[in-house]
Amino acid sequence: MASTCCELSWLRCLLQDLQLTHSEPITLPCDNQAALHIAANLVFHERTRHIEMDCHFIRDKIQDGSKVTKHVSSSQQVADILTKPLGKEGFSTVLCKLGVLDIHSPT
Repeated sequence: MASTCCELSWLRCLLQDLQLTHSEPITLPCDNQAALHIAANLVFHERTRHIEMDCHFIRDKIQDGSKVTKHVSSSQQVADILTKPLGKEGFSTVLCKLGVLDIHSPT
């Protein structure tokens, strides 16, 4: 989440440099409920000490209103096609959601 949040912040700055404004908060979807709770919770637990900097960065972006986190179920997560091995059915479903067409399929 932290690296994606960083990339989104960079893109917002790039748009500002191009004199394009995007004033709405950027939605950061995540299928990990634990990560969402850690990002929203102001109290650090003993188990989260090694990710403290990432948590502060995400939490600051959420508090300043530039980012909004949203839970997405694992079955709806389109990024899985890039990070996990999927079966044929799951792979086809995600390709359809991304709008990818098979140019070799008969019409």
